[in-house]
Amino acid sequence: MSQTVTPYLEMSQAIIEAGGEALKKCYQCGTCAGTCPWTPITDFNIRKLVRYGQLGLDGIEEFMWGCSTCKFCVERCPRGVEIIDIVTAIRNVYSGGGLLPQSLRAFVGSLSARGNPWSGDQAKRNDWARDKYPLYTSDKEYLYWTCCTVCYDPRNIRLAKATAELLNLSGLSWGIPSIDVNCCGESLKKVGDLELFERLKNKNLDYFKSQGVTKIITGSPHCLASFNKDYGVDYEVVHISELMAEWIKNGKIVPKKDFGGLKVTYHDPCYLGRHSKVFDAPREILKSLPGVEFIEMERNSEESMCCGGGGGGLWMEKAKGERLSDLRIEEAMGTGATVLATACPYCITMFEDSSRTLNVDDQIKIKDLTELLLESLEISIDEPVVDTCAL
Repeated sequence: MSQTVTPYLEMSQAIIEAGGEALKKCYQCGTCAGTCPWTPITDFNIRKLVRYGQLGLDGIEEFMWGCSTCKFCVERCPRGVEIIDIVTAIRNVYSGGGLLPQSLRAFVGSLSARGNPWSGDQAKRNDWARDKYPLYTSDKEYLYWTCCTVCYDPRNIRLAKATAELLNLSGLSWGIPSIDVNCCGESLKKVGDLELFERLKNKNLDYFKSQGVTKIITGSPHCLASFNKDYGVDYEVVHISELMAEWIKNGKIVPKKDFGGLKVTYHDPCYLGRHSKVFDAPREILKSLPGVEFIEMERNSEESMCCGGGGGGLWMEKAKGERLSDLRIEEAMGTGATVLATACPYCITMFEDSSRTLNVDDQIKIKDLTELLLESLEISIDEPVVDTCAL
């Protein structure tokens, strides 16, 4: 039975002015909804969200948080509609009206008060390094940008340490940022708080300028994408996996440990793959490790499944049966692999959580590429880590 609705075009115009200009280009073909990974497991419908935005209809707030900004829909849209810009603009307009979900309020509040999303003490941002690794100074070539997640999350601190050890072995001139920097703000922008994003961004830009930063290494694909697309400065930004593949290729780093037939599959992070087009380097690394049998999942590279952590999803609660990371763990196990490798701290967090909730953490291990390469060099980073957020 059809229902008559009244468009509220003032809201539609507000969305356009907030950065959702692409609303005008969408002709509602439905390709986005047909390709969205959330469609089979939730009620979220990206086509419906866009249509509600076009007409300014009531009820949009009920499903505007379902998108994880994986870019599946953008890649396939026949009109080239920047759907993620629309989602961000809708969230900006409506979250400003007090409609931010409870689970995201702590996330935004921490970013506003502490400059990071983990409620971590800013003075302890570099505690993971324990004065073992150098601070960036203007005479160094690369800034190794340690994202908030690898600075404060106990599991992901291992990624920061593994990356730092590899950088030392590479011979590059590098350093980590001081404690004065903030979160890059990528997820905050996708949540829709554009004003706070600009504040965090400008503080980081001031630091980059004061230190003469021109080259940046990231371990997080989210930082990579944000620096390249949101910061408006032409820095040379590279993901650590690209450098690792280069070091192996030119013989700077030579994997030596024989993994003895270890079966490994790889998950392409959305922000490293579809957003940043880095597909080959991670596979080159895995194929270089002695005794590793690399197995692709059916959905890989451009077709890779999303883990659900983007667009603020890392900080949002999902009901059982509505977690993309659960499905990805099952797909990885279906290959016969006992290690699921990836190259993103968000993906690491989502998969570690799913492997525990599915009770398969004794059957498949979650590893970052940096951890596997360092293990192949027989270098250990297994000293106890401290939960800096709890201190």
